[in-house]
Amino acid sequence: MKLLSWLHRWTGGIVGILLALIGLSGTVLLWEESWIMLPGADQPVVADPAALGETIAAARKAGPGLSRITFASDEIGLHQVIYADGTGAYLNQDGVLVERWASMWDRPELWLFDLHHYLFMGEAGKIITGFLGILLLGFCITGLLLWWRTRTTYRFRIWPARFTRSAIVRHHRDLGAVASPLLILAAFTGAMMVFPSISAWLLSPVTEEQIAPPLPEHLEPPDEQTNWPLVMARAQAAFPSAVPRRLMMPAAEGAPLALRLKQDFEWTPNGRTYVWIDPRTVHVVGVQDPATSDIASALTEKYYPVHAAKVGGIGWRLFMSFAGLALAMLGLFASWSFWAGRGRAPRRSRS
Repeated sequence: MKLLSWLHRWTGGIVGILLALIGLSGTVLLWEESWIMLPGADQPVVADPAALGETIAAARKAGPGLSRITFASDEIGLHQVIYADGTGAYLNQDGVLVERWASMWDRPELWLFDLHHYLFMGEAGKIITGFLGILLLGFCITGLLLWWRTRTTYRFRIWPARFTRSAIVRHHRDLGAVASPLLILAAFTGAMMVFPSISAWLLSPVTEEQIAPPLPEHLEPPDEQTNWPLVMARAQAAFPSAVPRRLMMPAAEGAPLALRLKQDFEWTPNGRTYVWIDPRTVHVVGVQDPATSDIASALTEKYYPVHAAKVGGIGWRLFMSFAGLALAMLGLFASWSFWAGRGRAPRRSRS
């Protein structure tokens, strides 16, 4: 147990600040629809294909090289538009420009997202956050083992009784024991999203071979003649009960348009139902229906909505908010108590 305690203490002291940043930024992002107070953010959703088609045409005129548009949802009643040069905009559901940004630093929800997922370091930061998730799993397991020896002295406190090293250690131990089940779930789902190969290995017993639909490779790109209302109508006709969530422009030259839709049984906010459309003829050239996928795909689809509290209503969001704030306190106080307590010479009694 001494070695376990030493590893837990030293590793936590080193990465505690990073875990605190991830926990705090994630908690704020859970409630982003409450503080994005732009005009039209609370507008009821209109999923009419004709209206969405007009919005796409307006988004193409509002900036250079439309990359994708995420349609308004019950959370945020604005369309989010991303352009090829990295700029973006919010449009209301009448297609009117509400907000433009030149970089992520112009919008708090964008740089908070980047902080939480990438630590402002791109793909390298994403790998680091994945390893931090795995470390958090280790912290929760070892912390519970260490707490078990002192469980009879358990006393739950949101805040340390005093700002002394011993009081902070006791607070860390008892708060961690309460938050560990939620933190294990958050850490596991987060790490699996970063490391899909690990998820695939774990779920290999319930994985079946999936054949991707063949897509044409020599299509004409969308232009001013593209009938966007008809594009949306054809996509909707492929899955009449689904809700259109995102339009993605061709990823490569000659590729089709891709539309993501969300069916009732899907948890992912933007859905994993795909419809591919030839932008010139507006014919559907491929579909992907998650209703026909295997158990592994159905489980991996749950990672993000559980992690980001996109399901479960206000109750689950409160639980995950508690987990995020607990992680922030655990990380900050662990680093503070570890480094503040080091290097102090023991007091000598006067003789």
